[in-house]
Amino acid sequence: MLVLSSPSGAGKTTLSRRLLAQDGAITMSVSATTRAQRPGETPGTDYDFVSLSDFEARIAKDDFLEHALVFGHRYGTPKGPVAAALGEGRDVLFDIDWQGTQQLRERARDDVVSIFILPPSRAALEQRLHTRAQDSQKTVAARMAKADDEMSHWAEYDYVVINDDLERCLAEIVSILKAERLRRHRQTALSDFVRGLMKG
Repeated sequence: MLVLSSPSGAGKTTLSRRLLAQDGAITMSVSATTRAQRPGETPGTDYDFVSLSDFEARIAKDDFLEHALVFGHRYGTPKGPVAAALGEGRDVLFDIDWQGTQQLRERARDDVVSIFILPPSRAALEQRLHTRAQDSQKTVAARMAKADDEMSHWAEYDYVVINDDLERCLAEIVSILKAERLRRHRQTALSDFVRGLMKG
């Protein structure tokens, strides 16, 4: 389970899409959310848009690996699709915040690799929020106010990358993913392979 976290506007959604487009062995975890659908978003692909009552019912059924309240809206990762993807031998990419990452680690510490993405500067972060033109000025101000709190959790992550150049940042994430896939405990068929080598 590969987690990408960042303050809003630091580029994690763009980086997630690019990573998914070039690596067929990883799939995106689709979060459920109570927020309204934004222009260009596809239900079931970007998010599973649900009512607050539905979301709370799913919490009561322990249906989420993690869930959090972010900017007044609920977000959560359904267990079933993640378990199915992992069972098929695929990696799962998570676009979640530090609260969700902490919960995910509590449930599956050995299976989680976390990356925190930092912007090159506060000015660049604010500019990106304005450039994407999805939020009101009030929302942009709220996101900037929350950025310090989000960035204060950087040291809780396994890796930290600075998104000052999209291509280089993506290459660093790809390198992390490749290295983590080569860790001995993740190469499940290695024991049989080595036994076969030793038998000649």
